[in-house]
Amino acid sequence: MVIIMKACVIQPPYSMDASLMDAYFEKKLELLNQCDESMDIIVLPEYSDVPCYAGTREENLAAYRKYSPRLLAAVSATAKRCNAVVFVNGLYETETGFRNTTYAFNRQGEVVGHYYKKHLPPSEQYEVKLDSAYTFEYSEPYVLEIDGIRYGFLTCYDFYFYEAFANIARQNVDIIIGCSLQRSDTHEALEIMGRFLAYNCNAHLLRASVSLDGSPDICGASMIVTPRGQVLVNMKSQVGLGVAEFNPADKYYKPAGFGNPPAPHYEYIEFGRHPWQYRPSGPAMIAPDEFLPYPRVCAHRGFNTIAPENSLPAFGAAVAMGAQEIEFDLWATKDGEIVSIHDPNLDRVSDGKGFVGDYTYDELLKFDFGFKHGAEFTGMRILTLEEILRKFACQTIMNVHIKAKDDINPLPAETLEKIVSLIRKYDCAKYCYFMSGNPAILEQLRQIAPDIVRCAGATGDPFEDLVDKALATGSKKIQLFQPHFKRNPPDYVRKTVEKAHAHGLICNVFYADDPAEAEQYLRDGCDVILTNDYQRVAAAVKAYQKK
Repeated sequence: MVIIMKACVIQPPYSMDASLMDAYFEKKLELLNQCDESMDIIVLPEYSDVPCYAGTREENLAAYRKYSPRLLAAVSATAKRCNAVVFVNGLYETETGFRNTTYAFNRQGEVVGHYYKKHLPPSEQYEVKLDSAYTFEYSEPYVLEIDGIRYGFLTCYDFYFYEAFANIARQNVDIIIGCSLQRSDTHEALEIMGRFLAYNCNAHLLRASVSLDGSPDICGASMIVTPRGQVLVNMKSQVGLGVAEFNPADKYYKPAGFGNPPAPHYEYIEFGRHPWQYRPSGPAMIAPDEFLPYPRVCAHRGFNTIAPENSLPAFGAAVAMGAQEIEFDLWATKDGEIVSIHDPNLDRVSDGKGFVGDYTYDELLKFDFGFKHGAEFTGMRILTLEEILRKFACQTIMNVHIKAKDDINPLPAETLEKIVSLIRKYDCAKYCYFMSGNPAILEQLRQIAPDIVRCAGATGDPFEDLVDKALATGSKKIQLFQPHFKRNPPDYVRKTVEKAHAHGLICNVFYADDPAEAEQYLRDGCDVILTNDYQRVAAAVKAYQKK
């Protein structure tokens, strides 16, 4: 059955001059009132409750409070008057804060869905301070079915994340609603993106934006595009209504390679997709270090009470049980391989003897690194940094302790460069931080990889000032060392944490294997507790947070 629907994208005027807000909001309502009963779908732009530029959180919230009630009432009335489905974007207050939200109204004028923008640019996170916690959790593409039509959604910045298109396509949506601003792209670029999206997702695109004052070829470009990439409407800088008719069931199928039966473009791509060739992704990923909340429990050398320290079973057990951080130690072998072992010598954890750096990697592979923990681990070999990254990149934060023979001299630059290159290879720079008590190494890392966070740790001096060391080396974290601060006054940890927090530093404490001790560190204000007994300490931290 062929069903022809009439869609309307509304493109109101928009200005960087906030004094025009009242006039431009009234113009938006006028355009809404021009919609008639012939229309089945109506789409308005992003931030329709902020009709002109508002740079600060306070300005955005003031506009929201002033205009949102009238806007939503007008949209509801329009949906009922026109017997149309209407989509409008604005702020929406949830229990965790305000979100950039696309509201869906059914033909009866009722709100039947909310789409929360999945990708927030820095301005929305840091200036407007919208709730972004949900964007760091796994979620499927949001799909809303109304009157038998399946709707997908993108909002402004979402349009740039092409890697998400394949996942949207798998939902077999009929129409993609795009409430947008995109105030820095040309009409040509916006049309390319719109056609690319519609073609890749095999869906019709209804994109509504704004006409930016004084910008004849920037912003705007509200459009209606078919799955073939055919542009039915591109309003460019025109203020008004863009209207077109189409059959939402009309899909585009092409030969899936020479001689193969027709298929949607995304299915053709799925035949040969190799996701392991791309950046890390999927539900196992967590928020990067910058956004993951505190306090945290760090599994020191992995969950090493149940598996050999610095081993894949120890790290895997910790990650599987929810460890937000793991810690491991790195040394360079004689031939430059980067391996994970705590001690400089092999004796304690293997059947080898002597300094790890005196052996090549192949020579180290001859030693057994599992049997001393238990017979069931007999035959385990030394672990490399690359093996750790390959298994756990972006699934946990990694406290990377770079080891050296002393606390004074730098390491060979090629050693640190190799560590950094491996972290970048596995796209893990935002999920790692470097820990060292050696100021020379911290300074080397600042030069080699200034974007990767550094943590200033303790040396052999129990009375050194870790905060001063961190500030001197540009480090953003410190790591207190229990055997040292036990020699200091009882209030040492609390006072050190207070000083660190005053300078915006994060405070790790190594270590707490006793739950009661972990609670005391939390009372002292510590942010990350390193432990060798992950489960008991993690449970104690969770219980403390509920008090």
